[in-house]
Amino acid sequence: MKELSFALFSVENNDFQGEQVKDARTAADRLGIQLQIIHTEHDAIRQSELILNLLQSTSARPDGILFEPVGTPLAQAARLAAISSVGWVVLNRESVDYIPSLRQQYRAPMFSISASHFEVGRIQGEQIAQLLPNGGCILYIQGPSDNEASSRRFAGMQAAKPGSVEVRSLKGVWTEQSAYKAVSSWLTLSIARELALGAVAAQNDAMALGARKAFQETTDERWRTLPFLGCDGLAATGRSAVASGLLAATVVIPSNAGRAVEALASALQKGEQPPESIRTEPTSFPALASLRPTAKAATK
Repeated sequence: MKELSFALFSVENNDFQGEQVKDARTAADRLGIQLQIIHTEHDAIRQSELILNLLQSTSARPDGILFEPVGTPLAQAARLAAISSVGWVVLNRESVDYIPSLRQQYRAPMFSISASHFEVGRIQGEQIAQLLPNGGCILYIQGPSDNEASSRRFAGMQAAKPGSVEVRSLKGVWTEQSAYKAVSSWLTLSIARELALGAVAAQNDAMALGARKAFQETTDERWRTLPFLGCDGLAATGRSAVASGLLAATVVIPSNAGRAVEALASALQKGEQPPESIRTEPTSFPALASLRPTAKAATK
């Protein structure tokens, strides 16, 4: 049987993305697949150029491409992959509008794999409800505006949090440093000094820890006991931060790159299409029932 070769386009700007790469490598090594890791940083144009260049290279073209879109899910590149019989996997997108039609027209395996980002946000909203059952105000650190995971997590959080909880939002780019800078700047504003926060929630653990670092550097004692919530929940980072008290809770999102490698390899070897969309299940850590209301929210 022909040895398969895959290319994984990675943006290793936080621990979850790094775990995705390790997960994919482990699966590829176990299955005897050549796996090329191509780093694109958080640059949508660069990601698109690299993928198109690889697809247009007859000598270096892989059997399958796996990537998480930095911007759009790259419909033009996907069509070229389908025409070239290259498998195509979109990571961490719940649905991709062009995949159904390409699956009907071409034999190349094409699918997406992701947790439900709405469910991730909903779980975090329930964590907020456990911590602030009587309402209050939270500072919420979001990912980039053009990112599906960010918008879906925000919608899920809004749907599940109590109506009596007010949300003030800041933007980050999934990194600890981006959240640290955003929160540090926000803390210099008069509105921050006047606001009675009850908790800080971020759309991933890296940003939650960056936000915590910014609050801990202030001299205002009101911020010392704030609970911080994140998402991703890796054993060595998010769950470890919960165990050590740095975070009050996280949402565990299973890494999906290894499962994607397995599904793509099986589809190519059997000549079959896998399910159009594969789901993984997020969970709260610790369990929601174990979370207790916070101390009285900071006051003016």
